[in-house]
Amino acid sequence: MAIGNAGIAAQFDKKASTFTVKTFLRRYFYLCMSLALAGLVAWGFSRTVDSHLFHGNPPRPWLLWVHGAAFCSWLVFLILQSSLVTVRKVSVHRLIGWFGAGLAAVMVPLGVTIAIVMTRFDTSVLHQTDIASFLAIPFEDMLVFGTLVALAIYWRKKPEYHKRLLFMATCVLMDAAIGRFDFWFDHNIFYVGLDLLIVLGMVRDWIVDGRVHKVYLYTLPPMIAVQGLAVYLWRVNPGWWQGTTRGILG
Repeated sequence: MAIGNAGIAAQFDKKASTFTVKTFLRRYFYLCMSLALAGLVAWGFSRTVDSHLFHGNPPRPWLLWVHGAAFCSWLVFLILQSSLVTVRKVSVHRLIGWFGAGLAAVMVPLGVTIAIVMTRFDTSVLHQTDIASFLAIPFEDMLVFGTLVALAIYWRKKPEYHKRLLFMATCVLMDAAIGRFDFWFDHNIFYVGLDLLIVLGMVRDWIVDGRVHKVYLYTLPPMIAVQGLAVYLWRVNPGWWQGTTRGILG
């Protein structure tokens, strides 16, 4: 009888532990991930921001400061929105959401513009060579980020779609932070890093719901394909892409 009671108690403890994990992930996953992504950005950019921005010699274009402020504002926005959902302030969340929509609408053309401006700066001022092909990376980032945010706005009344799309969109921006680590950049695998962040969302779904939401299943494969194309254009730099970047840079 004692052994039987011990077995029942062990099963109860296991179920209670599982319930606690599910409850935590259901309620706090997106808030925790928004904080983790902000921490990743701070960690990655701390390796270069001092010499490349604050004390850059020669000074970097002023638009780079605007770019940094806008993209940091997005992370603050994500943390705030995740917090509001956690404390069930949905009406405030929806109101502030329109600020995020406007911010994203600025970030996409700003991201493309600063990529072009900095490539011209690196070429003409810092005299770096063979860097134009890298434009494929920020262009891909802005294309995918803008598409995911647009879909999130379209499905704003479907929370299960909306929150996953915004989470994925923010993960797309993480290649800039991950790429600050030499190993990830030199081996062309910074996209793998951001995809693994998205996989964490899939694992969360599997634990909480017993299945992975179809947003991930339909969105991640084409996103990986576009990432592969961007890396190909950057590293292989085919002739047609060389002509395209020359036309863009002038």
